Amino acid sequence: MHGVLLLDKPLGLSSNDALQKAKRMFRAEKAGHTGTLDPLATGLLPLCFGAATKFAQVSLDADKGYRATLQLGRTTTTGDAEGEVLREHAVDVSREQVEAACRRFVGAIAQVPPMHSALKHEGRTLYSLARAGIEVERAPRAVTIHAIEIVELAQDLLTVDVRCTKGTYIRTLAADIGEALGCGAHLAALRRTASGALTLAGAHTLDELAAQGEAARDALLLPADALLGDWPEVLLDNDDAGRFLSGLRRRLDAADAERVRVYGPASNAPPGGADRRAFLGSGHIRASELIPTRLLSPLEVQGLLDAPARTRDPL
Repeated sequence: MHGVLLLDKPLGLSSNDALQKAKRMFRAEKAGHTGTLDPLATGLLPLCFGAATKFAQVSLDADKGYRATLQLGRTTTTGDAEGEVLREHAVDVSREQVEAACRRFVGAIAQVPPMHSALKHEGRTLYSLARAGIEVERAPRAVTIHAIEIVELAQDLLTVDVRCTKGTYIRTLAADIGEALGCGAHLAALRRTASGALTLAGAHTLDELAAQGEAARDALLLPADALLGDWPEVLLDNDDAGRFLSGLRRRLDAADAERVRVYGPASNAPPGGADRRAFLGSGHIRASELIPTRLLSPLEVQGLLDAPARTRDPL
C-alpha cells in the first residue's frame, strides 16, 4: 500500500490515534502522519503509506493554513478552551482595532512555546510537566506569519485565517492578539485548512472512509508524489532513470533548482498504463547536475505503478 491520504481529523482524537485508525482501514504495513494536530483541533492531516513516508518531511516543513476562533476577554491556563480561566475582561473592540492588533504579528516574529505543547525538556514533554504543576523556561523560536485575515468579529468571538510557517503555535498567537487588544484571549477552536499545496478540498473523514468499500477507499489515495506536487519536475530517459535510481548524479541542461521531483519511463507499467510515468524520487539541480536527495527502491517504483489509478488531483 503506497500513497497519501488527506484526512479530515475529527475533534477529540489525537493525530496518532487517527493515523492508527486509518492504517487499519487500509491495511498498510508502514504509515506516518505529517504534523501533529492537537486533539482539540480538526482539519487537514496528510497521512503517508508505504513509499510515501519517505517524503513526509516535505509536508512537515511546509507552510500551514489555519482557521482559528479566539474567545476574547478570557485567558486560560492552557491557552485554549480546556484550561482553567485565569482572567476575564470586558470586550469592547472595533474591527479596526482588531486589524491593527493582527498586523503587529504579521511577518517574522519570536514565539515562546506554550507549556501545554509536545516539545520536550530533559526528556519530558512540556504538557506533562505543566500537568504536574511545573513550569520551565522556554527559549523563543523564530516563526513567520505570512497573513492574518479576519473572517468574522461577533461580539467576543474573533475568527481569523492564518497562513504561517511550520512550528507556529496558534494558541500563543491567540493569546498575543488578546494581549495586544488589552482584553486577553484564548483559542476556542482550531481547524487546519492547508499544508503546503494540499488543502481540505480533497480530504475525507474517518466516517466517510469506513463507509466505503475497500476498492473505493483505496482509490481515494493520492500518489506518493502528491506531497511534492508544486515542485518542478524532471523527466529522464530509461538509461538515466536507472542510473539516477542507483544514486548516481546525471548531467542535465537545466537551471539550478533547490528541489525537483524526478520521473522515468513506466516501462513495467500494467496493461493500460503504458503512457504513465514512473516516480523515482526527489533531487536538486546544481551546476547542470541532477543530484538525488530521496529515492524509491525499484520495488516501490513498481508498487506505485501497480496501484489503482487515482481519481483526484492532489492540488
